Amino acid sequence: MQDKDNTTHFGFKEIPTDQKVDAVAQVFHSVAAKYDIMNDLMSGGIHRLWKRHTISQSGVRAGQKVLDIAGGTGDLTAKFSRLVGASGQVILADINDSMLKVGRDKLANLGVVGNVQYVQANAEELPFPDNTFDCITIAFGLRNVTDKSKALASMQRVLKPGGRLLVLEFSKPETECLSTIYDQYSFRLLPFMGKIIANDSESYRYLAESIRMHPDQETLKGMMEEVGFERVSYQNLTGGIVALHKGFKF
Repeated sequence: MQDKDNTTHFGFKEIPTDQKVDAVAQVFHSVAAKYDIMNDLMSGGIHRLWKRHTISQSGVRAGQKVLDIAGGTGDLTAKFSRLVGASGQVILADINDSMLKVGRDKLANLGVVGNVQYVQANAEELPFPDNTFDCITIAFGLRNVTDKSKALASMQRVLKPGGRLLVLEFSKPETECLSTIYDQYSFRLLPFMGKIIANDSESYRYLAESIRMHPDQETLKGMMEEVGFERVSYQNLTGGIVALHKGFKF
């Protein structure tokens, strides 16, 4: 999503590419403390069902190694920790140290320790050896990445042969009627809720805009195939408001 003038989108704005990481970081530094509360309010709790479905499609079992990119406050990591057991390992990776701290404290309070590690990492340049993970997930994080193709290629590199990538992300609603309703909700209600709950309307306005700038279902499927993923498919959830993309490395 970068043009010849070396700019990229930050929501609906165009900014220099080398400034996007810091701009996105400021958003998540701002929202980290209220992240879980806002997720429940914004989605009516449905985000938990989307994540549960993602876990069900992961095929993760005892002894495996999982990478949860943009893992934030650790919802997926907590469930994967139980699935892989004492002989497995889950790495919660996030580029934002504020989100990592919130996630680490939350999981420690839940007693999720021992088989979980925390790594501050950029999805475009994952600091892991080739063929390391049995499963990689990125939930509601890919749209914030500057170079999505580079990040997908990095994920493909560190995935083991036979492993799978799951991308859970906001996408394009299946009908015009739903799209219209969703636009009204996103651009009117979300910033208002952000102001009332988190005292930050602008960060939630950016989050709404970033959803609209994210590739649609078919475009993301093609991007995954271009970097080497095979048997790529997607499922629309809640009328396409969210989509779960799945790809394998063979």
